[in-house]
Amino acid sequence: MRYYERERREYVRVQAEVNIRYRYLSHDPAFPTTDAVAGTTTNLSGGGLLINATVPHSDWIPGLLTERIFLGVEIELPGQAEPVRALTRAAWVETIDAESGECQMGLRFKEITRGDLDRVFKFVIGAEMG
Repeated sequence: MRYYERERREYVRVQAEVNIRYRYLSHDPAFPTTDAVAGTTTNLSGGGLLINATVPHSDWIPGLLTERIFLGVEIELPGQAEPVRALTRAAWVETIDAESGECQMGLRFKEITRGDLDRVFKFVIGAEMG
């Protein structure tokens, strides 16, 4: 089952496996902030990324899609000493396994520094040029 908001492709996306760390963040006591978890993205653009994630509970999906829950991400771009840090929001969530909470999520950047965004753009352009 796929839960989503309509997404407009504004940026070039590259298929590249990149290590990330993510945590769920919320001011709502119903959705406590989680510890950081290691993962990967296989799809990255100047607008956001696709991640395989584990949602603590399926009840969190509406909170993700209504911006009551955000994800803080650190993207470890190859050859970079420091990770790119961003606050993201879920554009869509696709359930893979309801029992384990594993899913795919399309994340859009909500807050990211200009410098970190420039690093993402440079990575995407470099990967496209191959």
